[in-house]
Amino acid sequence: MANIFSKITSSVQQIYRHAEGFIEEERDFSISQNMLNSALQRYVTDNVGLLKDLHAEIDEDWLRLYATVDVAGIYAALSVDLKLVQMVINKKSQLIVFEQISPTQIIEARFDSKFKKWGTHAALFFFRKILGKDPLGPILQKYNIIDVKHGLLYLDLSRWLSKFDALRKFNINHGVLKPKELIVHANVNLAALLNRDKDDMLEIMAKDQQKDNIEEKKVDTDKLNTEKALPNQD
Repeated sequence: MANIFSKITSSVQQIYRHAEGFIEEERDFSISQNMLNSALQRYVTDNVGLLKDLHAEIDEDWLRLYATVDVAGIYAALSVDLKLVQMVINKKSQLIVFEQISPTQIIEARFDSKFKKWGTHAALFFFRKILGKDPLGPILQKYNIIDVKHGLLYLDLSRWLSKFDALRKFNINHGVLKPKELIVHANVNLAALLNRDKDDMLEIMAKDQQKDNIEEKKVDTDKLNTEKALPNQD
């Protein structure tokens, strides 16, 4: 069996020998809303203590982001509408940029004291009525979740994704929002994919060879035991 896997690996290498490196032509890949929300849960919510929930509802060219936060005695469920401006994910950069296109909506809010409730309402009034700004960006920036530049929200995923080996396999150059899905435009690194497949093959081959050795040893042992059990013909 080990020789069969070796032959398969050699054949695959020959097929892609002239196509190694990144494919110049961009390919479109669909990421469902459910898959995106699972990624948000795994790579953002699970790594940010104050976030209890983060999920999105995707529409045409925009998404509604829902967030539940629990920090300093304030529990709040929020929503905001965002437009995807830029999406670049590769080995060197993992950045998503959003434009906020609606005020932040407070769906639910609870406070562990009246003073925090009054303080929160006062802060909202100050931002919206005095500064004429939405408080979401500054608040998220304060807790080092995003950066706010030129009125845009920059979400840097490098703190969670930069060490992922999978980043060698593709370059995501941009993303487009469609109802219930995210379409990403990407170049695929065939060389990295091929090397990964080769590594997988070598691992399978090693395990398969070990299994064959065990089976051969077992056959030899069974044969020896059978010969010992046969009556002496002399």
